[in-house]
Amino acid sequence: MSWLVTGGAGYIGAHVVRAFAEQGIDAVVIDDLSSGRRGFVAGGTPFVQGSILDGQLLESTMAEHDVQGVVHLAGFKYAGVSVTRPLHTYHQNVTGTATLLAAMEQSGVDRIVFSSSAAVYGTPDVDLVTEQTPKHPESPYGESKLIGEWLLADQAKAAGLRHTSLRYFNVVGSGTPDIYDASPHNLFPLVFDALLDGRRPRINGVDYPTPDGTCVRDYIHVADLAAAHVVAARRLDAGESLEPVYNLGSGDGVSVGEIMTAVAAGTGIAFEPEIAARRPGDPARIVASGELAARDLDWRMRHSLAEMVSSAWNARQAASGE
Repeated sequence: MSWLVTGGAGYIGAHVVRAFAEQGIDAVVIDDLSSGRRGFVAGGTPFVQGSILDGQLLESTMAEHDVQGVVHLAGFKYAGVSVTRPLHTYHQNVTGTATLLAAMEQSGVDRIVFSSSAAVYGTPDVDLVTEQTPKHPESPYGESKLIGEWLLADQAKAAGLRHTSLRYFNVVGSGTPDIYDASPHNLFPLVFDALLDGRRPRINGVDYPTPDGTCVRDYIHVADLAAAHVVAARRLDAGESLEPVYNLGSGDGVSVGEIMTAVAAGTGIAFEPEIAARRPGDPARIVASGELAARDLDWRMRHSLAEMVSSAWNARQAASGE
């Protein structure tokens, strides 16, 4: 018996696969390598290169590896780009999820942990986001993740699917030096790339209604995130009930200015950030309560901001051969 991890060659997915292995849970990875990296998948873990849009491949993989559950991380994850590529985003994220659920039903696989996103909330008008905060996604990406949650809920009613969705916020750090965040859109990679290129990292906006004028976000360590997936999978395997959605948040935000200070300290590279104008649509603050996940998924912040920075920097340096 094993768990299928879609998108398991990505930054987050590869950490989830490693966390499963550490807990003695067999996993098989399917990934089309559009953004994932084959080298992120640990040796000994079965790997299938292919798309979640290929229902026959999904069914044959589930049969061959005796799959009992799915962690669904595959998808097009660039919120900003999704605004200019809405049809691509919906095809990958909505049609892909529907295809996966159909293959699961056909294969008798009845449990799934879904990678959702804080993007379902849009720009919340509360200081602390909870699972009940109104959903107002502001991009096709956020909309596609909310639709994914609806698909799971509808399939649960129709076919008895056991499921939970984990809404991620800003995932950073590294649990192992050979897996790093290579996204061209995330803050940590952007800052590290600037430093390695001899450029000044940029802050977009310093006039927000926050203590230091920069945006406040909820940063969580990828290894902590992966550990929550293990607990969710085990509880579904045990037939225990879970909430349909959980926020994986810290409850305490960190500003972009504070991130810059922590990066300077963690890398040993002193710099003054370049100040640029606000980006349209950037809310001043998004911070989430993780109380529900703490109750049910042993969710907690096991890593400090300094550890988030140092682990991410070490992995990034290892990747560049420095």
